[in-house]
Order: sequence, then C-alpha cells, then structure tokens
Amino acid sequence: MGNTKNPRLLRHKRVRAKISGLPDRPRLSVFRSASHIYAQLIDDSHGHTMAAASSLHDEILADKGTSKTDVSKAVGTSIAKKAKVLGITKVVLDRGGYKYHGRVKALADAAREEGLVF
Repeated sequence: MGNTKNPRLLRHKRVRAKISGLPDRPRLSVFRSASHIYAQLIDDSHGHTMAAASSLHDEILADKGTSKTDVSKAVGTSIAKKAKVLGITKVVLDRGGYKYHGRVKALADAAREEGLVF
C-alpha cells in the first residue's frame, strides 16, 4: 500500500482490517485524487469489482464546468444506479482513510439518495 508513514494510508489499513464486502453487501470503496474521484463496488470474498464509476467516465465528463463536489455527487448517483441494476441495495462504505467530509460525503449522500443503504 505504499509508504506506511502516510497518515491516510495508516487509517485506510486500520479500516480495511475491520470491514470487507460480501456478494450480498459489497464494499463501496472511494478513492479521491487531487482532480478526480473513483468509486467501486467490491466483493472481497471473490476478489472482484462488481461495478465502478469515476469522474473520468463519459457521462460524468459531460458536466465538465461544474465543481469537484458536484462531480462527486454525479459519481455517487452513477454507482448507485449501477448497483440497482445488479440488484444491490446494501453496501459497506470504505472511505479509504479520507475524512467523511467534502467530496467523499457528497458521493455517499448522492448514493444514499438513489437508494443505497450503508
């Protein structure tokens, strides 16, 4: 996972020791970079990604003039819609060691509004 001196990675490692995704309740993993945000639904028992959405996908790139928080909301809505198609309603939120604040919170709130239960 990289440098163990990085506080975010230490928090992420600690959180990941406690939570994992199952087929009926996958892990909603969030990664935030300086300019983009990514979300994945992961089934840890089989070790595969069930669905993914990011600010790089075409449907979200169309909203290029909006703020990063608005783009995060669009990613949250997109991942929730993909989860509905797969028949998933419950997930476990893995915020990746980030504070539940700003873009991470916007993504989670948008996913909840679309019907995902954390």
